[in-house]
Amino acid sequence: MASKIEFVEFIADQIREAGEITYRKMFGEYGIYCNGKIFGVICDNQLFLKITEAGRKLRPELAEAPPYEGAKNYLLVEDVEEAEALTKLVQATCRELPEPKPRKRKKQ
Repeated sequence: MASKIEFVEFIADQIREAGEITYRKMFGEYGIYCNGKIFGVICDNQLFLKITEAGRKLRPELAEAPPYEGAKNYLLVEDVEEAEALTKLVQATCRELPEPKPRKRKKQ
């Protein structure tokens, strides 16, 4: 089941204080970014964050699960109602993730 854009927009609004939040449709689901870094995915109207030490420390109760068949595990964030806690988790996760690689320009 593909995620609904309304859910994606809700998540983006919940974490708007974390930084510049954007999302991109990917294979019927969505990748979610903060300041250009992809930090998670939204699949089947569920939020999955990349696993980092800081994220684990902040929310040790979160289960690990693959967002889709064949994927590596992510942290499954089921309680997305508390914006402040969710924002802190996103910020902590993003601090540990590498900067995105610059895109190469295509030769014309």
